[in-house]
Amino acid sequence: MDIHLKMFIFAQKSIMKNRLYLLIVLLLSSLGIFAQQDTRQRVRFETTLGNITIALYDETPIHRDNFVKLVKEGYYDSLLFHRVIEDFMVQTGDPDSRHAKPGQYLGEGGPGYELPAEIRVPQLYHRRGAVAAAREGDAENPERKSSGSQFYIVWGRMLSASNIGRARYAVEEATEGKYTITEAMEEDYALHGGTPHLDGAYTVFGEVVEGLESTVYAIQMAVTDGNDRPYDDIRILRAVVLEPEP
Repeated sequence: MDIHLKMFIFAQKSIMKNRLYLLIVLLLSSLGIFAQQDTRQRVRFETTLGNITIALYDETPIHRDNFVKLVKEGYYDSLLFHRVIEDFMVQTGDPDSRHAKPGQYLGEGGPGYELPAEIRVPQLYHRRGAVAAAREGDAENPERKSSGSQFYIVWGRMLSASNIGRARYAVEEATEGKYTITEAMEEDYALHGGTPHLDGAYTVFGEVVEGLESTVYAIQMAVTDGNDRPYDDIRILRAVVLEPEP
């Protein structure tokens, strides 16, 4: 056989093998075989209105490890969502809420310590479903240290360009130009909602991966009193650390 013909046949076979390999890769990718595994630590909160699963960020290790520790200790079991604001956020983590009387003001309790801020804007920000640490105001807490246990889950509205522009100005002014709202963040806030005016001021350390549109939505719709506490108690029945998926 002519050497040129042999080379041509060999080249055609190689092309066919490469195409077949590419086809197999695309098929496996579509089935999720090659999808990157999400190894983030997860926690499930079982509440009276349904379950919420939270993935914790590795970029905020102090908050992540403290959160896991408290969950394992049963710290959050039986606590109330003591502060709920429609179209804004839902908050829990006050141990004083475990045996609170109807109408009792809540929001001052904690484990007796604070956590150093781990603010990571623009990587982590207040998009809908973000989990962030509550804290005392700037006047009492200029270092913006986080509560050791209280946290909130962001709901927030989908925002217009003008609202996002005002939020960007507020963030830049509050952080003296250290943080800003990027174009990617703007798009996310416009399409999905959030609370951009909090960026750069509070530590975002996780996100809701299950139960956002059902449980969190239902909680933020609760009817509340003058202190934003729901009239009908919404309680965490228990919180559990989930084992990583194989």
